[in-house]
Amino acid sequence: MSFWEVTVQLADGFGVTLLLFGITLVCALPLGLIITLGSMSKFKPLRWLVKTFVWIIRGTPLMLQVILVFYGPGLLFDWPALPRMTAVIVAFIINYSCYFSEIYRAGIESIPKGQGEAGQVLGMTKAQIFFKIYLFQVIKRIVPPMGNEIITLVKDTSLARVIAVTEVLKAAQDIVGLKSIIWPIFYVGAFYLLFSGILTLLLNYAEKKLNYYNG
Repeated sequence: MSFWEVTVQLADGFGVTLLLFGITLVCALPLGLIITLGSMSKFKPLRWLVKTFVWIIRGTPLMLQVILVFYGPGLLFDWPALPRMTAVIVAFIINYSCYFSEIYRAGIESIPKGQGEAGQVLGMTKAQIFFKIYLFQVIKRIVPPMGNEIITLVKDTSLARVIAVTEVLKAAQDIVGLKSIIWPIFYVGAFYLLFSGILTLLLNYAEKKLNYYNG
């Protein structure tokens, strides 16, 4: 097969990989912040419930979670199974929301409490303290660990194949099996390297732009 023929056959796989990455990132970033607020709540039952959920998600493999989301509703409750792509997206959003929530929490807790107390003395509301004192400091501190998770997400998209979702790696594997050629695997490897490289450059740029603030 020619390079062009392989590219055409991999096109749908490329699209699935990019779609899974984009939807997961867009949904998991805000959901992670909501989970963080729950894990830091002063209401103990809510706090421990959220922390236990995060512990379970972070302590089990993403592949297992994908399988559970896809097969679980039907086997446990006799509900109709989710479409394969939907099940993968749901599992990825839940997983990465929990990881992002811990990064948010660490960033918030790293800010000295005295800064918030100073804001209260000046008559600032909790919202003003968060947006005017905490927010930019937190963003600066979480960019490096958040960047690591985002790069990991690029590679984790390949786990969609566990329930036969044809992302780019499965598409390449199918070609290898049918045509007995190995080079499409290296082609896909180059795709992951390029994708990760572009994201790394963007994240490094964002980190440098935030260096103006040394708090």
